[in-house]
Amino acid sequence: MPDLDALRSEAEQAIAAASASTELEELRVRYLGRKAELTQTLRGIGQLPPEERGPVGKAANVVRNALEQQLDARAAELDAGELDARLTHDAIDVTLPGDPPAAPGHLHLITATRREIEDVFMGLGFDVREGPEVEWD
Repeated sequence: MPDLDALRSEAEQAIAAASASTELEELRVRYLGRKAELTQTLRGIGQLPPEERGPVGKAANVVRNALEQQLDARAAELDAGELDARLTHDAIDVTLPGDPPAAPGHLHLITATRREIEDVFMGLGFDVREGPEVEWD
């Protein structure tokens, strides 16, 4: 069985040194995940002699609970720090004027289509000329 005290101290140092929540999640997987040493120790308790199962299981559970508590506490600290950083970065000046309200309604379908066609022809180099619709000579 691995040295649980050494594993605990190593994990506690790594958790204390974590500077981001993603790094902390990687540490959670490393020390408490399915393939972690501590998890393997807990799974291997069944192969131990009966007189060793109790103390080893108790010690492993104490280490796991301590690491979970420290991870949760550090996650709360990091989340608070990241929230403060995000709030200062994304600060909104409420004294600035807001966007004006959009005009109610919409363009008539024929007007919108005509403007779109004019834009296409203007892109091709044509001019749009306005004039009287009927000429009287």
